[in-house]
Amino acid sequence: MSDHLRQGTITGEHLKPSSTMELNNLVHQFQLLPHPEGGWYREVHRSSIQVKRADGETRSALTTVLFLLGADEVSRWHRVIGADETWNHLQGSALTLFKLADSKARPESLRLASDSPVQTIPAGSWMAARSEGDFTLMSCCVGPGFDFRDFEMLADQPVETWPEGVLKALI
Repeated sequence: MSDHLRQGTITGEHLKPSSTMELNNLVHQFQLLPHPEGGWYREVHRSSIQVKRADGETRSALTTVLFLLGADEVSRWHRVIGADETWNHLQGSALTLFKLADSKARPESLRLASDSPVQTIPAGSWMAARSEGDFTLMSCCVGPGFDFRDFEMLADQPVETWPEGVLKALI
């Protein structure tokens, strides 16, 4: 992003860049790709250390991605089997992170912002998220490391198996 845009000025005028422009700049700057759950991502670290999970599967010890949600995007209900996921607020608006610990639970609403920048979702819990403003940039760390074989989208599951408390707007 140019210094003029970063400072919010163009040819001496004080202008706030549009949220779409800022989102596009971040996607370009960090070389992000569309994520199946919604939003944008890029893996930035995959540990060379291998660990064996309790279920016998071998994974990298830790993975980290950059993850971006715009104002009109949501991270749809999903879960990671066999690994905890820690969400870290980096930039932009606060984020509401929803967690469903089991099929009978009501969704718990967790907030990530500069005053509460870290939240962890335990392995196997359903999660979803949305930005509270124009955009939110986060990092997500998964340990043992993320593998798409362990990733499930709620929308891909039979409706009769969905948790009772699921917020349908985040499917």
